[in-house]
Amino acid sequence: MPRLNQDPHALRAPGPNRLEQAIGHQVRAFRKRLGLTVTDLAGATGLSPGMLSKIENGNISPSLTTLQGLSRGLGVPISALFRGYEEPRNASLVKAGQGVEIERRGTRAGHHYRLLGHLDHSSSGVTVEPYLITLTAESDVFPTFQHPGTELIHMLEGVVVYRHGERLFRLEPGDTLFFDADAPHGPEALVDLPARYLSIISYPSPSA
Repeated sequence: MPRLNQDPHALRAPGPNRLEQAIGHQVRAFRKRLGLTVTDLAGATGLSPGMLSKIENGNISPSLTTLQGLSRGLGVPISALFRGYEEPRNASLVKAGQGVEIERRGTRAGHHYRLLGHLDHSSSGVTVEPYLITLTAESDVFPTFQHPGTELIHMLEGVVVYRHGERLFRLEPGDTLFFDADAPHGPEALVDLPARYLSIISYPSPSA
């Protein structure tokens, strides 16, 4: 079994440490955007490279004087260094039977797509598109999809033979297929209809 590095039940660090981490993240992001090294920015602000490294890693709480120096050195308002701290986190609820009908390539072949949720902004830098896909006797098998990111399919009803690259997978209720979506993929054969499955597509946000 693969070893996972993330604890899904872990709590974030207390507020003060999160503030330091948020400031450090912003300082590093602005510095890299300007093409500056740690030494460059340290020299422009009068800080030592070691101190600046500790700030960027969120290990210390910089004083107001230090924050003012960083804002001048980076050419940004001091308030920009607090961006990301305690920003609202979005959530999306779609009640049973609701959702947004989506026109995708498969729709023209009788494949019914219902978007189950959407977040306008996410702190993760990742866009996630959850779909409920329904296949019926009117659905056709069509040329495969191919797009950036990863995709997870969880079969709810029916049986489908699903292609990923050169491999074929028989998906039955309860089965889950997780794959690199950059390889050609899509339903190869509709064995038992109607068929329904969740499709969750993840890819880097355009602005990430």
